[in-house]
Amino acid sequence: MSHHTDAPAGEGAQARAARIATARLYLCTDARTGAADLESFLHAAYAGGVDIIQLRDKSIGTADELAALEILARAARTHGKLFAVNDRADVASLTGADVFHVGQQDLTPAQARSLLGDEVVIGRSTHTVEQAQEARLEPDVDYFCTGPIWETPTKPGRKATGLRLVEDVAHAENNDADRVTTEDPAKPWFAIGGIDEQRLRQVLDAGAQRIVVVRAITQADDPEAAARRLRAALA
Repeated sequence: MSHHTDAPAGEGAQARAARIATARLYLCTDARTGAADLESFLHAAYAGGVDIIQLRDKSIGTADELAALEILARAARTHGKLFAVNDRADVASLTGADVFHVGQQDLTPAQARSLLGDEVVIGRSTHTVEQAQEARLEPDVDYFCTGPIWETPTKPGRKATGLRLVEDVAHAENNDADRVTTEDPAKPWFAIGGIDEQRLRQVLDAGAQRIVVVRAITQADDPEAAARRLRAALA
């Protein structure tokens, strides 16, 4: 399945920017305990206001990952929302992912773009102000995530950056605002790492407007209600 189009690159970039511009709440989930549980969970999360769901599960093989992503793709289409694949461009291509996310040690954004074409939204993880600035200026990056603000079991061994990183990234963005024009809007970025309802106010006060969560929704008794509360706080 090829995602390459004949549209000029600028048009592709504008279309991607429009798709990601309104996103505020990004969820990463594993494949849950079974297909039925995964499906009902995904529908609940999207219905509650999650804009993007990424499947990230290192414990399953490729065949199971593709099967889970098929369920995710259907749920995303039903709700008119976006779904994301992490790390593997081959899997992103096979599933027709809307969003492909890379870390600092993965494919470069330019390599991912050459494999996936101009329609796929590409995101990048950043852990320092310098990496965030690089991502902001990189033409093949459509959004970036910055953190982890608090230590989190989903990223064992990665040192927490604290809220200072969010403040610094927000400050750098505000300084860039002078040169940002309507043709070149500010690039969306998400704060990530240990964020939940209790901590959200601190994250917003530090200058973030978008967040990535995991346990705040995956471990909630009522995922739809949890998503709804987070989305309301972000609005």
